Amino acid sequence: MESKPVVKHIVLGKFKQDITPERIADLIKAYANLVNLIEPMKSFEWGEDISVENLHGGFTHVFESTFDSPEGRDAYISHPAHVEYGNVLLAALEKILVIDYKPSHII
Repeated sequence: MESKPVVKHIVLGKFKQDITPERIADLIKAYANLVNLIEPMKSFEWGEDISVENLHGGFTHVFESTFDSPEGRDAYISHPAHVEYGNVLLAALEKILVIDYKPSHII
């Protein structure tokens, strides 16, 4: 059985030192709410780094969004709600890394 192709949109971030935990929580809630505003965005998960390997490169948070296709991801990126939220998030981050990929499975 072949699985439906998806695109994962991964954002790694480190918040600026002066951003309070309450503000971070508000920003994460607003990010999660994009699922309700942007139809091609199928899911959202996030977490904080808990690795013991100390290879995080200074990144503290990871955000993962799932889309049914590259076209869905493209529609999300240009959607006004994402653009508006992205500008707010970027202003709160000291550093960011974004990677999009199609999950592959070993046969």
